[in-house]
Amino acid sequence: MATLQLDIMNLQGEKAGSASLSESVFGVEVNIPVMHQVVKAQLAEARQGTHNTKTRGQVSGGGRKPYRQKGTGRARQGTTRAPHYRGGGVVFGPHPRSYAQKVNRREIKLAMRSALSAKLIDDELMLLENVDFEKPSTKAAVAAIDALDLAGRITFVVSDDDVNAFLSFRNISGVRIIPVSEMNTYDFIDNRKLILTKAALDRVEEVLG
Repeated sequence: MATLQLDIMNLQGEKAGSASLSESVFGVEVNIPVMHQVVKAQLAEARQGTHNTKTRGQVSGGGRKPYRQKGTGRARQGTTRAPHYRGGGVVFGPHPRSYAQKVNRREIKLAMRSALSAKLIDDELMLLENVDFEKPSTKAAVAAIDALDLAGRITFVVSDDDVNAFLSFRNISGVRIIPVSEMNTYDFIDNRKLILTKAALDRVEEVLG
């Protein structure tokens, strides 16, 4: 299988080696329609769907006929909780529902491969040595970002056991950090720079390869 090469940087902003990227993950033809479908499904599924309105049968009051049927010169009415009355029920209003959209796993993986390949083509992908903070330190995380000359929205993908890295980067404005087990197309593309640690890269290629 053909491979691609990408430099590995350390937290001091220096080159620490290089890595071979799998062509089957980082060298595929970018499929924008599938990426759009998967991201749209992700955002739809994130909606709570708890919105609700009351129909005329659910609002309180209105049990008595407001005035007699005939002789008033007005249109007949049976309740003051009809939709055209103030305080009445809502017609065709929203009710609790699920916004989830079905997307099969092959499309999800293809979308992530396309996103990673697009990031590599656009020079928005960076590899980082494993983040080995001895303890959580936002100050050290900010220093690493400055040393790597990063700006704008940044997404870090780290291994699941990099707890100190997660605690260090999570409070920095414009920075999103996710464990590799939660990798997804939206987080891959919603940034100006995508940074994978070497351990995360190995897991990405294992899952998507």
